[in-house]
Amino acid sequence: VGRVIEYYGPGVASLSASHRFTITNMGAELGATTSVFPSDERVRSFLEAQGRGASYVELLADEDAVYDEHQHLDLDSLEPMMACPSSPDNVVSVRSVAGLPVAQVCVGSCTNSSYEDLTIAALMLRGKTVHPEVSMTLTPGSKQVFEMIVQDGYFADLTAAGARILESACGPCIGMGQAPPTGAVSVRSFNRNFKGRSGTSEDLVYLASPEVCVASALTGVITDPRDLGIDFIPVDTPTQFLVHDNMLVSPASDPSAVEIKRGPNIRPVPLAQPLTDTIRAELILKVGDNISTDHILPAGAKVLPLRSNIPAIAEFVFMRVDPTFPERCRQAGQVVVVGGSNYGQGSSREHAALAPMYLGLKAVIVKSFARIHRANLINFGILPAVFADPTDYDRIQQGDDLELVAIHQGLATGTITVLNRTQGTEFQVSVALTPREQELLHSGGLLSHIKAKQAVVVPV
Repeated sequence: VGRVIEYYGPGVASLSASHRFTITNMGAELGATTSVFPSDERVRSFLEAQGRGASYVELLADEDAVYDEHQHLDLDSLEPMMACPSSPDNVVSVRSVAGLPVAQVCVGSCTNSSYEDLTIAALMLRGKTVHPEVSMTLTPGSKQVFEMIVQDGYFADLTAAGARILESACGPCIGMGQAPPTGAVSVRSFNRNFKGRSGTSEDLVYLASPEVCVASALTGVITDPRDLGIDFIPVDTPTQFLVHDNMLVSPASDPSAVEIKRGPNIRPVPLAQPLTDTIRAELILKVGDNISTDHILPAGAKVLPLRSNIPAIAEFVFMRVDPTFPERCRQAGQVVVVGGSNYGQGSSREHAALAPMYLGLKAVIVKSFARIHRANLINFGILPAVFADPTDYDRIQQGDDLELVAIHQGLATGTITVLNRTQGTEFQVSVALTPREQELLHSGGLLSHIKAKQAVVVPV
């Protein structure tokens, strides 16, 4: 948390662009602010294969760059690993859990769904059949990937082996279909396995590479692919991707003329009010470390169809933590949430900020934030604050009457005082915000800021 991870060294040159997609995607699961690979010849070849070679720019670290910490990875010594339930960081070697019966295997999602990933899966499945006790699905990462595996014949290998092809969407990763059987093991090449995220409350989701997924699908138990006794054929990045952008719609020349069609389950996006100089609110909920956006707003087939109806989806905020949260917010009017370290980890789901804002959430005070959720809070006009002294977390209780004072001055200085009216104490919180972030909060979030800038004043 709070680190930027840069990958460098001779091993980097062996990693294709799609390999780097997966590694940097998983950086978010570390809590990292972001992850960086050099823009090198592998990147150039990828862009050229996509017909975008002219966009290439070499981007490398300065020779005198200084780093806070170095970690050395010997790629030759790595072995297949997997994340056990129910966190992406609960990682063990595949062989340490090998033999565990598997009921479901899902390959794809945003993390391991490139042309190379699905080609590897197809080659491993070619001429074979998925174990009869296993349900297997594959999710191409894009329309381009889908078309190319069909064009190059790999689609037939996948379906002939018994895999079912899903649409290019989040799908099983957020519990929209393919919810695994209760208490049964699901092995997925996805990036998150927080409890209940799959759509099954008592799920057992393991995260692994496509190779481990396919090996387990063939044997019916968790299997290290090296134990299959097959020769792996290296799959290189195509020298020419199929570029077929017929489904892309160009921006309207006159956006004001575009009609927004809203059915009964589609409501306008609610906007936050401009930030006031004082926030007095009830500490409506106090939670611990590693609260994910799935804790804040669950995924699943029951909740996510309401994503265009904020009043309706807000009824599920913190449902798995405290089902009374929405009603208590309505009774309190303005509320504050307090959390521990790495608050807001996981999905970038903006509804985890938007729906609480609709319920009256004005500020979140934590020991540390996951970067993306912190940005979403600002975008929807919610003040993100960090305990100046982490031990103050232990001194406040759910239900306390809190008052944040002199907020506008505090944004400029980086520190705001919080009065605990219930206990008669006070503490400090840090609000290290960029000038732009301050501007967004003062406006009531990004949408309000954009609307204000676009407003036309006509003199009369």
